[in-house]
Amino acid sequence: MRTVEQKVYKFDELSDTAKERARDWWRQGALTDDWWDFVYDDAAQIAELMGIDLRTRPVKLMGGGTRYKPNIWFSGFYSQGDGACFEGDYSYRKGSVKAVKAHAPQDTELHNIVEGLYEVQKRNFYRISCKVSHSGHYYHSGCTEFDWTHDIDVSSDDHASVKKLLREFMDWIYNRLEEEHDYQLSDEQVDDSIRANDYEFEENGDIY
Repeated sequence: MRTVEQKVYKFDELSDTAKERARDWWRQGALTDDWWDFVYDDAAQIAELMGIDLRTRPVKLMGGGTRYKPNIWFSGFYSQGDGACFEGDYSYRKGSVKAVKAHAPQDTELHNIVEGLYEVQKRNFYRISCKVSHSGHYYHSGCTEFDWTHDIDVSSDDHASVKKLLREFMDWIYNRLEEEHDYQLSDEQVDDSIRANDYEFEENGDIY
């Protein structure tokens, strides 16, 4: 029998090369299956303010019971066909412009979307409504179908405008998902997580 001594290092004691190896190890298992929940919750709240009633699906919890998640779908990131879409029912919601601006006062992209929807609704006596469904094998905004449920004549241009604006909201959701994904895997966030868990490493950055 022999005793082998081995030096172990805290993250901040590693060389720059070893730190990068430690980060790569962390990133392999860093994201849990619910990392996107914050974005989903915010998107669902904004959708409600806009007049979009998102469909939901039941998800069983590990400890028993069931929770309902909005039917927001996405694939990503950085590949052709990546994107996000949702399923739900859209109709005019009074006060939507003011509500969205109060919720996200700095987000001009959202402001443009909700203002655009308002203008189309105004031209059509606030009666445009539709069901939005996912269609196809991909999850980007173009993979959606619109079933118009209103009882008035609406021009093809106004139908096209509503489609475009709702799809822009889907693209907005995707961009927020991508930002959250990149943030959680950023060097700064990874370094903080490693330090918080007090991991120790070998000299080359392998986990001890």
